[in-house]
Amino acid sequence: MAPTKRTSKHIKLTSHPGGHGAKPIPINWGAADPATRGPVIATLTNPEHRNVIGTHSGAYSVYRALAVAAGALDPHHVPDLTNTAPTDPFGPFPAWADPEKIVSLDPWGATVQTVFKDYIDKGYDVRPSIAVTKAHIDMPEIRDAVEAGRLEVDGKILKSAGEGRVTKAATEPVWYLPGVAKRFGCTESDLRRTLFEQTGGMFPELVTRGDLDVFLPPIGGQTIYIFGDPSKLSDPSVPLTARVHDECNGSDVFGSDICTCRPYLAHAIEECIRGAQAGGVGLVVYFRKEGRALGEVTKFLVYNARKRQEGGDTAAQYFARTECVAGVQDMRFQELMPDVLHWLGVTKIHRLVSMSNMKYDAIVRGGIEVGERVNIPDYLIPADARVEMDAKKAAGYFTPDAVPDAAELAKQKGRNLE
Repeated sequence: MAPTKRTSKHIKLTSHPGGHGAKPIPINWGAADPATRGPVIATLTNPEHRNVIGTHSGAYSVYRALAVAAGALDPHHVPDLTNTAPTDPFGPFPAWADPEKIVSLDPWGATVQTVFKDYIDKGYDVRPSIAVTKAHIDMPEIRDAVEAGRLEVDGKILKSAGEGRVTKAATEPVWYLPGVAKRFGCTESDLRRTLFEQTGGMFPELVTRGDLDVFLPPIGGQTIYIFGDPSKLSDPSVPLTARVHDECNGSDVFGSDICTCRPYLAHAIEECIRGAQAGGVGLVVYFRKEGRALGEVTKFLVYNARKRQEGGDTAAQYFARTECVAGVQDMRFQELMPDVLHWLGVTKIHRLVSMSNMKYDAIVRGGIEVGERVNIPDYLIPADARVEMDAKKAAGYFTPDAVPDAAELAKQKGRNLE
């Protein structure tokens, strides 16, 4: 039998109550005590309770709307959160109580079942915006590293030739608008108005509800992969190997060779495993910022423009062609990126597997110390990606002073030159 379709008798231009009725529970962003901070209530089961703009699930909220419209999902469904608590505890850390350290996620978002239990018991629909679980990953590049002798199966970090144990977490975006505006050097009113205008008026509360400071934007979040003991992330005396990686579906998933994204990601995971096996901890944070946050359509248009231009694809025109199509070279920025590191309690990264100065600068500006920076080995750069790498180096990307010679590169890859 087809699911019953549900319709609303009343359609509002705003999802929040008007000037009458009880005021929503305030959110005191940066308060050290969760009870004082207050819960993020973004659900639609009781509009009178909502104290934020937007709703849960990020970009997937649109799919939820489709499910409701199709009659497949009861719009009043409340999730049963039994046994959904994190497998590993995080925090609270000092950064959680600093309203300038974390502005793009809810530090209490993984533990709402416990820290906001009183609200839930009273009928408030408070939902997690962070989930933490255990898993295994299996990558051919890790199998290759084991076969080449660069990694060893230890039964703890690596269970088998390619299967690694990880703790992983997923986060949804939760933006504290005053803090986000400060990060980007604009006024909160300009940020609100621009967000309202550039989403075609999708969220009128951005300009009509100045009393609400928190916004859940319909964008992708991030996934965290931890190799080794997660509790060691906050200990600056324990060597931490880390990479912050921005999504590249074509390379990361399908192995497209026009960029170095998957090779660098795989290299970082190998370094993280090696570091964890040596008594440290490894961390990879995967951000949903496809195509430098320009999206795949724009990225593919740029590919065409680069390949078809007179003189062919060149490093000199690499960024120019992007700007011609998109109007900007890169929309990832990195101002909000360090927040997840603060949520994890990270204060020092001993080995940062990244050549990006934008990422490095954002991390250091956030008060996190960075030791060694690890570049991608030359032998991992696909031939078709050489243009990209040359362009990035010319633009000022980090490069080490000493470049390993051919014998050393072959040794790293596990080859025998003879």
